Amino acid sequence: MTLFEKALSYAVQKHAGAVRKLDCAPYILHPMETALIVSTLTHDEEVLAAAVLHDTVEDTDATPDEVRELFGERTASLVASETENKRPDLPKSQSWRIRKEESLRELAAADDPAVLCLWLGDKLSNLRSLQRAYRAEGEAVWQHFNQRDPAQHAWYYRSIVKLLSPLSYTDAWEELNALTEEIFRGVESE
Repeated sequence: MTLFEKALSYAVQKHAGAVRKLDCAPYILHPMETALIVSTLTHDEEVLAAAVLHDTVEDTDATPDEVRELFGERTASLVASETENKRPDLPKSQSWRIRKEESLRELAAADDPAVLCLWLGDKLSNLRSLQRAYRAEGEAVWQHFNQRDPAQHAWYYRSIVKLLSPLSYTDAWEELNALTEEIFRGVESE
């Protein structure tokens, strides 16, 4: 198996039975879509492996050491760039802003351009899902989230669009920007 195939198999195993909160689709479809988007930006197999693995440490029992051992240092480092400190000692609604601020600092400090590709794939996949749900549910969509204030989400995604602007020449960035504008039209960022 190639590194990517091995990563995909591992991700399928780790996310087995999990579903997405907005549409109850099998969770693995999100990492697969992320990898597909990233494949339009690079063919680097370590980056593609990281794309399909990006939520394993954050959302499953996978550990950073296990990812490093199985997929190498660079792939593990890329996965780490997408992994939030969930702060299990705080309610998710209280830790949301802290986690997002830390993530944005991580993105801003990234010295590997692959980090931007990975973030773009992940966040574009998330916004596609959000757009579908928003069109179906309207403002009620925010009730699915730990952070229910759309202004907070607007701040977060607008910040991401700015930080990913080095990729503004790509179709993926243009779609991310357009979806951010569509979903958060009229919403003031906090």
